[in-house]
Parts: sequence; structure tokens; C-alpha cells
Amino acid sequence: MIQGMTRAEQNLLLLESLIPGNEHLYIWCLSPDGALIASSCPEHLQNAMDQAMRELGVLEKALRRAAQSEASMPAILGSAIGMQWAVTLEKERDKDLIFLVGPVFYSMPDEQRFFSALLTGEASHGSTGWLRNLSGALAYIPVLPFAVFSRYVLMIHNTLTGQQLGLEAFSTQEDVTPAAFQTAGERNRIKVYQSEQALLEMVRSGNINYQRAFQNSAAISPGVPVRGRDPLRQMKTSIIVFTSLVCRAAMEGGLSPEIAYPLGDSYIQSAEDCRDSGELSALASAMYHDFIYRVHYVRANPNYSHAIQKCCDYIELSLDRRIRAADLAALVGYTEYYLTEKFKKETGKSITSYIRDARIERAKILLQTTELSVADISEALAFNTPNYFIQSFRNVTGSTPAQFRRNIQS
Repeated sequence: MIQGMTRAEQNLLLLESLIPGNEHLYIWCLSPDGALIASSCPEHLQNAMDQAMRELGVLEKALRRAAQSEASMPAILGSAIGMQWAVTLEKERDKDLIFLVGPVFYSMPDEQRFFSALLTGEASHGSTGWLRNLSGALAYIPVLPFAVFSRYVLMIHNTLTGQQLGLEAFSTQEDVTPAAFQTAGERNRIKVYQSEQALLEMVRSGNINYQRAFQNSAAISPGVPVRGRDPLRQMKTSIIVFTSLVCRAAMEGGLSPEIAYPLGDSYIQSAEDCRDSGELSALASAMYHDFIYRVHYVRANPNYSHAIQKCCDYIELSLDRRIRAADLAALVGYTEYYLTEKFKKETGKSITSYIRDARIERAKILLQTTELSVADISEALAFNTPNYFIQSFRNVTGSTPAQFRRNIQS
């Protein structure tokens, strides 16, 4: 320990070193009761940022999270005006230190509309004196895409906790905010369309291995480019449109309209009732997950036994790792020989062929919705080598991955 410095202050110095200096991403270390212990935010900005944190309810959310003993994952904390923070916890003896990261915007705010929303929206319930301080600090709040911000948050979380989480850690968090609910910037319309179609195809097919596609879309699609006085209204518009598209895709995938329409209406009403971007984000993730799993169960092959369907589900969720027949056999309590025979009899494919085909289908989505190289996709889907991936892809589809991507983009 550096003489004269607390452990929290030393940790803050370490965390600061993870963030490039030009990003101006601020980190705050708080005690379990919310008292500031240390911050990387410059002193002349601390008062404005601290007031915004309290007035917008972010501190209250962070304290509630710290009070949950099971809250071991990082989370994004939204607000009614599109400013975002992240929270993670570090265990120190018998208490948790709270680390807040932020604030950030996901896209550059229109200052006039921003303060109009503050004065007329949910954030106007108390004194407005703090708004003058925030006005002077607005230029110092970084603008970072969700994908970049979330990676910094994960680096900080993993450094504090020793965990090795990836972006999927945010998929189960209440306040993750994909770009579907961000304000719109410059957009590549073709990529937006391709990403949207990939997301909807996962709904139509009931593909439960949807997490990465959902996250990748955050870096591509900023949602409905509506401009208005209220940033929260724009987010609600985006999720309502997204819910409508997902609802129809689910019906195309076989979900009964008698189930799909009321379910979609319920999520749309819930979006209207949301008070901040964090609630909307939670709703978006829950809605997408709900529809996909409902379609998945509708489409589950009725000719598959429970054991074989369980193996198929496991394969879909484990395409990024090596899958062995012995692991599947242990999963369902069969001998490896019995499982391989039963699997081929019910599915018409060997376990190896089924896994290969599932990986190829996943590769198509990654080729369509990401800029990942062929080698990166090969590694992400646990192919032995890029050459083996290319050969397998050609055998299944009749084209190489590069040719497939060119055809999609043309």
C-alpha cells in the first residue's frame, strides 16, 4: 500500500490507468452509505456531477444495488435524460465499496433540448439550481457508444473483482441499454437493415443463442431517429417500434396471434409507463428474451425426446466452446454410445454434423451483423482453425465466408 493512501484510493489510481486520458471517463468510489471516498473527476466538475448523480436518482439506484447481497455483476444505470452511469461493487472485509463510472452520453445531446427535457420531465421534481452547474459541466461529459462504455466498465469490474466477465455479463442486468434506445447519429442504412433482419430472424427461428447478436446490434443500430424535446420519449418510440417488429417476427415463427398481440401490447404499455432509460433497457431485454423463448418452445421438434431437445438447447448455447458427445451424455444421463445412436435416429444427423451446422448458422449471423474477420469468427465459434472453418462453411453453404459476406452486402 502506498503510504498515506487508502486501499480505495489506490484502486482508483489503478482503474484510472485502464482508461485512455482522452476519454475523460470518471470513476467514483463511494462508501456503502453513499459518501464519496475518492474520485478521478476533476475538482472543478465534482460538485456538478455529484449533484446530477443525486438529482437523477443514480446514487439511489447504486445504493439499492449495493444492498442486494447477490448483486455481483456490473450494471448500467440510466436516467430520464439519457445520461448513463455504471455501477460495480468491491468486497472489502464486511462491506461493499461502490464504484460508479460516468456519466456518459451514448450520442451527442442537443443542449437546448436536453435542458428543456430536464425542466419539463421527470428530473424537474426538485430544485433546479443544480441545472446551472450541470450546464457548465456538460461539455466535459464524454460521448461513448454503448459497446465502448460497456467494455471499459467490464475492465474496471474484472480488475476490482478478479472475475473474467465478457459482454454477456450485461445481458442479464436490469439496466443494460442497447443502442436500439439511443439517440440517432450517422447511420449506415444497409448495416442497420442487415442487423435488424438478423435480430428478427433469431426471433422467427426461436434461436436462444441470441445474446451476441443482440449486443452486436448495439454498435450498429441507434434506433428510430426521431428528434424531439424529450429524450425519454425518443427511447420509448424506439422500443415500441422494436416490440412491434419482434411481435410480428414471432408470429411468423409460429407463435399464435392470440398470444403474440396481447403480449406485445403489454410490453408497449409497460414502455409507456417507464420513467427512465434504465427501466426501458430492462424492458427491451426482457421482451426480446420472452418472445424468442416462446417461439423456441413452439418450434421445438415434437418428435424429439426431452433428452435430445435438451442436448440441442445445450449445443445452441455453447457454440463458443468445445462440445463433446461425452459432455452431452453426462448432461442427460446416457452412455455416450446410446446417446449418439439416439441423437442420430431422432435428428437425422450425427452429433458432430449437428454441431457443425449450428455453428455455420451462427457464423452467417456474425458475417451479416458484425465486422469480425473470418479468423475471429472461427475462433469465436470454436473451430479448430480458420481453414477448417472456411472448408466447413463452403461444404454447408456452397460459398466461402468472405463470398457470403460480399453477397449479403451487395
